[in-house]
Amino acid sequence: MSTQLRCTCHRCMIRGLMGPAVITTLGVLFLLSELRHGALSFGHTYPLLFIVIGGILFASALAPMDGHVPDQPVPPPVAPAPPVPPPTVSNPYSGQGQ
Repeated sequence: MSTQLRCTCHRCMIRGLMGPAVITTLGVLFLLSELRHGALSFGHTYPLLFIVIGGILFASALAPMDGHVPDQPVPPPVAPAPPVPPPTVSNPYSGQGQ
């Protein structure tokens, strides 16, 4: 089980509806295509899918973020470590492989 908190702000709740809304819209469009024998084929009605996606994105952009829980906590800034000089290694087989 995840210990991460789910955000309950209005913006995140509306964005959570994106998947179910797209699946439901696709189902309705394909059902209309089958019921009307091609008069309302998917090729003619697919822009409705973009309208649904745009409507959800527009609604989530206008929704307040009161009580928003960030995805990941911001780590405290850490000072960079001083550079370490590379170790000097002497080759016991000097002159080999040159």
